Amino acid sequence: MTEIELKLIKMDTSHYYQKIDDSKVQINYNGRIFFDKFKRVNSLLGLNIINKHLKNEIIVAHNLINAHNKVENIVIDFNGTDDKLFYHKAQLLLRDEGYLNFTAYRSKTKGHLHVYIHKGHTDLSEARLIAKTLDFKLSAIFPKQWRIFPTSEVPPSFNILVLPYSVYAKERGTSWLKHM
Repeated sequence: MTEIELKLIKMDTSHYYQKIDDSKVQINYNGRIFFDKFKRVNSLLGLNIINKHLKNEIIVAHNLINAHNKVENIVIDFNGTDDKLFYHKAQLLLRDEGYLNFTAYRSKTKGHLHVYIHKGHTDLSEARLIAKTLDFKLSAIFPKQWRIFPTSEVPPSFNILVLPYSVYAKERGTSWLKHM
């Protein structure tokens, strides 16, 4: 994974989250109990931290929601078995919905993908609405094996994703538009 490929995510690098082994922090949210496995580190997410993550020395996550309640990406976290079929169907759906810029990254687990839909400065409430709409449309064509972020189903501090490890596929609008 190169620095340029990671820059496509447009993440907030003012802080990051590091996975901790012993999680005893419980958070009650909407009648559910969550166990916080990540601690917030108020330090710059720089290249040295990213390289440690890529070498599997530490596990680092980034926040999807910035300090101004804006979202740069809507992310589909696929945890299923057939990543090729899922990406193909998701790609077609996203194109049909008019999302022409998205990148799929591989996570640590084989077959798992993070599809980052590059949306730009989007208000959090609008991003959640888009995420719910995409979730509904995707569930009509593929068995539910994913979560879409940002979501209101988890506490705001849980709208984080582990940094990806490699690029699976990139989709840019110009390559698709020439066929229309």
